[in-house]
Amino acid sequence: MSVETNNRSDENVLNRGRTMSVAASLAAILPLAIVSYHIGDLVPVVTATTPKPVDANAPAPALPDLPPAVSVAPLKDAKGASFKLADFFGKVMVVNLWATWCGPCRQEIPELVKLHKEFHSRGVEIVGLSTENPDASAEKVRKFIQDFQVDYRIGWAPVEVAAPLMQGHEAIPQSFVISRDGWILKHFVGFSAANTPAQLRQALEEALN
Repeated sequence: MSVETNNRSDENVLNRGRTMSVAASLAAILPLAIVSYHIGDLVPVVTATTPKPVDANAPAPALPDLPPAVSVAPLKDAKGASFKLADFFGKVMVVNLWATWCGPCRQEIPELVKLHKEFHSRGVEIVGLSTENPDASAEKVRKFIQDFQVDYRIGWAPVEVAAPLMQGHEAIPQSFVISRDGWILKHFVGFSAANTPAQLRQALEEALN
């Protein structure tokens, strides 16, 4: 699992309205086998990767905040209701990109359910966005919600939402911890049972302070 951290420098604040550049994103490779996919290609591919450290002195990623086009993009949840990520501004948010066929996603979601129960009363919203085709996967997603007793908002991520968030990382799951005012504080790529839950919890605690 890799983690991307965005520092809120003065320069980032001055450029807050800027949309992200995929080519400028930081790349971090999972030290374990992960399930990945190409947007628009819903056939899962298993890829084994080689660990690659993140350069702490590298320039900050070009996605310091949630792009306006992403925050207001119309989304549909598993119950058929319309919503958008901007609905949750004012709260700390976790956006999780996942799919029903993704093994690491199936490991991570029970941990997200626990975090939601722990942090929801403190002003944290978790939003799960499936990268699958909404028409083809609707029944599978609804069954998944029931089987895993997911109690947070689940919907689908259209390409215009998923692509800017993923910044060229083709692996799922991916999770984003977003501040009350729309800053992306942490970007997690992949899932590690040993590390991810604790790191997500720490990121939420920091975001709430």
